[in-house]
Amino acid sequence: MQLKQELTSKINKIGVLTSGGDSPGMNAAVRAVVRSAEFHKIDSFGIYKGYEGLISDDIKKLNARSVKNIVNKGGTILKSARCHEFRTKEGRVKAKQTLDKYEIDSLVIIGGNGSLEGGKVFEEEHGIKVVGIPGTIDNDLAGTRCSLGYDTALNTAVEAIDKIRDTAISHNRLFFIEVMGKGSGHIALNAGIGAGAEEVLIPQKNMDLDRLLKSLKHSEKSGKSSSIIVVSEGKKIGDNVFKFSSYIEKNFPHYETRVSILGHIQRGGSPSCFDRVLASRMGVFAVDCLLENKSKIMTGIIGDKIVAVPIDEALKGGQDIDDDLVRVCDIISI
Repeated sequence: MQLKQELTSKINKIGVLTSGGDSPGMNAAVRAVVRSAEFHKIDSFGIYKGYEGLISDDIKKLNARSVKNIVNKGGTILKSARCHEFRTKEGRVKAKQTLDKYEIDSLVIIGGNGSLEGGKVFEEEHGIKVVGIPGTIDNDLAGTRCSLGYDTALNTAVEAIDKIRDTAISHNRLFFIEVMGKGSGHIALNAGIGAGAEEVLIPQKNMDLDRLLKSLKHSEKSGKSSSIIVVSEGKKIGDNVFKFSSYIEKNFPHYETRVSILGHIQRGGSPSCFDRVLASRMGVFAVDCLLENKSKIMTGIIGDKIVAVPIDEALKGGQDIDDDLVRVCDIISI
């Protein structure tokens, strides 16, 4: 079956970069962008260390073979870095000069809120066409039901909680397990349900210490000798996980209370099949959008359809927590 090259290029050369915190699936997205560009006979360039590479001229031409054997790799072959200079007008002028040197007029930016915001400003100031791909495990961008890396991070968290539960049961321990999410609560809620946690503490669900104590007393009366409490990281939760632990320890002295912070383990590892396929679809779609002269947008997935979301809309504050999921969590944790 011969593929049709139906789209008409209105762009010259494409640059691709990964920025902000790494997430599983970024490499698969880079691969899709580069190969899609080559399919349409457009040169593509990898920009290393995010926006820093635009300023320091750390750019390399890529082709289909440059991105072989990376679809299954975690992290990002293009590296990532925070770039304070790009946040200044002078820094963005330097970035534009670098792109002019390579005749690059379009960018695909793979990253989270700050990365997409930077791309939006850059397009507004210098006319470089920008399409974003949501690469963040936090799943905190609007206009997409999930972002790259979220599914992998969720599975990593569930696997870790399953292993911790073995210890909790063996020693009648109560574990507070903090997961990442930067205050969005999506990883905590879904991992809590998936791993059978007794309680889930997320910013969107108002759980104070007294209610937590009441819940644990109920669990104890129902015959539970150990408990897992999943806590979303971030200031929005109101207290840190160690404060929760200390409070419960005073009121349940017969329990051994432990704290486990999963941390950056959730960002690493080989991406799940879902994240690999999603990254591939989004990468191809990003190039399609540029070829159709669409820019200042982010790729998203709604239902099972890849869609274009204005970056302004994507940055409006993330997704709401599904109230039905919260209800499910309450019912099955008794």
